[in-house]
Amino acid sequence: MIIVSVSLRNYLTSSEVERLLSHARGGRNSERNYCMLMMAFFHGLRVSELLEIRLSDLDLKGGVLYIRRLKNGFSTQHPLLTEEVSQLKSWLKVRAGIRHADESSHLFISREGRSLTRQQFYNIMRQAGKGAGLSVQAHPHMLRHACGYALADAGIDTRLIQDYLGHRNIRHTVLYTASNSGRFRGVWKRHQKEMKATISTKVSTTHSRHG
Repeated sequence: MIIVSVSLRNYLTSSEVERLLSHARGGRNSERNYCMLMMAFFHGLRVSELLEIRLSDLDLKGGVLYIRRLKNGFSTQHPLLTEEVSQLKSWLKVRAGIRHADESSHLFISREGRSLTRQQFYNIMRQAGKGAGLSVQAHPHMLRHACGYALADAGIDTRLIQDYLGHRNIRHTVLYTASNSGRFRGVWKRHQKEMKATISTKVSTTHSRHG
């Protein structure tokens, strides 16, 4: 049996994402950090895509988020889940009380009112992973991969996953669906009856010959 070290994984499992988000609900800056981690997962966001979200990209009333994809990806609108809208409202209330918050157009800012850096979010992710007791050293891109695998496991069409993640080339998307064992379920079902009938016929023929 081949054992793959968890340190080689570049994604989080669904249960690990749940533990990560559960831990992020508590502690310092919980409203902001929980929102960031949740949105990074639900929308398969790269770090820069997450940090570049502007207040004007949000339509909470319509439940829509505009996403600017990087790496020449397809920018598009995503629906916001009910839980996201609720959490975003909580964060926006906190954000409004931060000094100099009105000087930044970014959705996520520091306690000093400045836009967050990539390193700051890396630290948020790493600390959340450590606090959640994950067996892997969590980094932000793991959430994007976790999103892709979760969609594939749910049986979502490869082309739709491609559009959702903003991939220009479907080869990047196929990585998620190719490793989804669930797609092979039922492969033999339609042949089972035929196989049983064939085997039964052969057994009956053999018995009649030797009877």
